[in-house]
Amino acid sequence: MTDFFGVPLPALLGQLLLGLVNGSFYAMLSLGLAVIFGMLNIINFAHGALYMMGAFLAWLGLEYFGINYWAMLLIAPLIVGVFGLVIERLLLQWLYKLDHLYGLLLTFGLTLVIEGVFRSFFGVGGQPYSAPEALSGATNLGFMILPNYRAWVVVASLVVCLGVWVLIEKTSLGATLRAGTENPKLVQAFGVNVPRLVTLTYAGGVALAGFAGVLAAPILQVNSLMGSNLIIVVFAVVVIGGMGSILGSILTGLGLGVVEGLTKVFYPEASNTVVFVVMALVLLVRPAGLFGKEK
Repeated sequence: MTDFFGVPLPALLGQLLLGLVNGSFYAMLSLGLAVIFGMLNIINFAHGALYMMGAFLAWLGLEYFGINYWAMLLIAPLIVGVFGLVIERLLLQWLYKLDHLYGLLLTFGLTLVIEGVFRSFFGVGGQPYSAPEALSGATNLGFMILPNYRAWVVVASLVVCLGVWVLIEKTSLGATLRAGTENPKLVQAFGVNVPRLVTLTYAGGVALAGFAGVLAAPILQVNSLMGSNLIIVVFAVVVIGGMGSILGSILTGLGLGVVEGLTKVFYPEASNTVVFVVMALVLLVRPAGLFGKEK
């Protein structure tokens, strides 16, 4: 059997694939954060709580209304997006001209409220959620048995991430949005409703968190703390990629998932901290992040 630095090659490739699955979640969540910060200048600390909400909505839909996974993959992000729309109109719109710290504190408070509500109704115990029957089972890749659902998570995440990147960076709608956030008065002079565009951007960003939550529900136990356990790592991903960089968030999220997987093979004790070590090293060399722009 071929070894790589003393590690059997099948074990190494298996961890790389599992790291890619984790990286898919990092990419999805950091993408939403990057969209919101890049367009609205808001550090959305509530992103983890909204990710948790998406997972819980999937579980509630199946448990109480019999709505299957595929339907909830559309319904849950829609509900989370509408919830985000209300938050933006009622609270966030007053903070755009203030320091980032105000948005951070407000969304941190929202996190506590949202998690508190779910914790009071469902406790902190995990709720099981089965993968859809069409994605049950596993595929033998020769070097590992890959669960079909995890392969679906990687594919779905890549499709959504690339779709959002194309929408923002390569279409006229994305160009209008970027122009609207940099010079709203000029864009409004051309008849564009900039406040509505900003609101829909925030709703779309948090809907990505809801979508990631539904994807995660069959892999993780659905619980009220699942967002808190992930949000710090996701923020580290955004910082490494460059605050507001769409492409940076996607590539960094996937890359750090793979780095985590390799660390579990060669030095498991550091697997929970390797992301922050990478962040420190990157900031020493490039304070704006790998794909960020120096100001």
